[in-house]
This record gives sequence, structure tokens and C-alpha cells, in this order.
Amino acid sequence: MSWSGAPRDADWDATVAALTSGAPVLLLAHVSPDADALGSALAAGLALEQRGVDVAVSFGDDPFVVPRILRSLPGQHLLVAPAEAGGRPVVASFDVSSIDRLGVLRATAEAAQTFIAIDHHASYTGFGHIHVVDVTAPATAVLALELVDRLGVELDEVIATPIYAGLVTDTGSFKYAGTTAATHLVAARLLATGMRHDVVARHIYDDEPFGALRMLGSALDKAVLEETAVGGLGLVWTVVSDADRASFDLPLDAVERVIDVLRIATEAEVACVLKQDDTGAWRVSMRSKGQVDVSAVAIALGGGGHRFAAGFTGAGGPRDVLRQVRERLATAPHHPA
Repeated sequence: MSWSGAPRDADWDATVAALTSGAPVLLLAHVSPDADALGSALAAGLALEQRGVDVAVSFGDDPFVVPRILRSLPGQHLLVAPAEAGGRPVVASFDVSSIDRLGVLRATAEAAQTFIAIDHHASYTGFGHIHVVDVTAPATAVLALELVDRLGVELDEVIATPIYAGLVTDTGSFKYAGTTAATHLVAARLLATGMRHDVVARHIYDDEPFGALRMLGSALDKAVLEETAVGGLGLVWTVVSDADRASFDLPLDAVERVIDVLRIATEAEVACVLKQDDTGAWRVSMRSKGQVDVSAVAIALGGGGHRFAAGFTGAGGPRDVLRQVRERLATAPHHPA
């Protein structure tokens, strides 16, 4: 199934009706949540709380640990661990393109009487009962803002803050191609509430332990440039093992910065980082500068994402994972610059 255009009013109406029906509600971000997923869920949760709804927010990681850079977002009091999240008849997921991305909460979501998916990924697989999907939106946070409006809740600085966090990160601080004039109008509306965009940016971009900087240096020192890969467009990659993280006493989310630095290499169209999680699995992040659809690669390997930013969990060792990435990149859709 392909998704295009804005969500139908009927889907929005069904979403609002389900969320305000009086039944307890569970809002879900994807595993290893980023600011767009968790920020959108928290903003929606805060709005529903104002409407008097019994609402909780969670994500399917075990152990359940909020990424350090997101712990300052408003709405933390709504968070519950997966073990406490069951038994709520209405479930809505945010920024989740594939049901596997719900992790240990997949069964909880599938058991819901009403399951709503709110997303902006072209790779959304259609798993919900109600689909609120807009692939033209630069972030799921934009859809979260529309949900707040449709709930009839006034946008204040508290609700605006997690929405802005999702917007600024998923647009790459408004650098990515999906940013439009409308995106900046959304940002202006959020800023007009008085929310502290500088504080949001500081927590997300400018607050790292010294160990994370050392780990970044180590990862860049090991980076490999393959200029003939991707049909001559170039691939740059590096690997961060669990042992690498342990040597600096860092959690998995501390590795997120690596791909943002690696992707600026002039000689490579595609950047790839292999991050080993605490279970030994390899989480793969890919970025494209615009000529290669990395979401096609990720989907083929069991993941998902956007045309220019995507990921998956790899099977086998890093050499096996990199071989699969190279093979898929060789046949991925190309879009001339």
C-alpha cells in the first residue's frame, strides 16, 4: 500500500473520537525513540491530559530508559514502563513505520480495541486500524500539532516544546530537503508560545559527556571511505561495538552523533554507522545527501525510514551487514542531483 497526500478528515475525526471516548489511552513511540517519536507522543499526551483523558506514554525498550537528551522534555510524568502499559483499549503510535518498531509493546498494541498509527514515513506498512499518515510532512511532530488543534486544546509553551524538538531534529535543524515554507511557519507558531528553543537545542545538540566526544573521535578514526561504492557515488562507514561504548561507559543513544558528523564527508553520497546494542545486535543508521534512496535499502533489510535517512537491525557480524548494505546500495533508486 502506498501513502500520499494529507490524511482524510474522516481519519482525523475517528482518531479524535477514539482518543476522547473515555477509555484509557496508551501513546507509543518507537524503540530507541528520537525526539520526533517521543516528542510527538508526549505533546499528544499533554493535550489529552488537559481534556481529562486517562493517558500514558511508553515505548517498547527493555530495559526502559529514556534517552538522555530527551529527559528534559515536558510530559515525563506520563511515561510508564512496558510492564505497566497493558490493558488500555485505545493505542496510538507516533512515528512508527513498521509494527516491529514497537518492540516488546507490539502485542499490547495489537490487542487494543482501537489502534491508531500517526506517521509521516513513506515506508509505513499499514498496520493500524486508523491511519493518519502524511508522507509530505517533514516530521510526525507536525501531525502531533494538528492533533492538538483538533482536540481543541490551546497550544502553550509546554506542549509546543516537545513538538519543536521533533520538528527541529527531523528536519536536521531545517537543513533537510523536506523543509518548506510551511515548516518555518509551524516553527514560528511554536516559538510564538514563548517556548525556549535555545534550551531545546542545547539539550539535544550541545550537551554531551566528555566520554561521548572521545568515542566520536575513535569512531571517526576507524571510518572507512569507499569512493567506488554506490556506483561511484561513494560510501563512508564506521563501526561502534558494545565494547567501544563500554570503554567510555556510554549507552547506545550516545552513538547517535556519529552519523551526523560522518555524513558530511565530501567524497561520499551515503554514510553508514553500525552500532552494536547491549544484546549484541547491530543497529544500522544510513544517510544520503540526496541522490540515493536509503529507505529502499533499509526496507529490503527489514527496516524503514525516509529517502535520505533510514535504518535497520542487521543480522550477522559487521562484515555480513556491510556486505548486505553494499549490495542493496548498488541497486537502490538513484535521483540525480
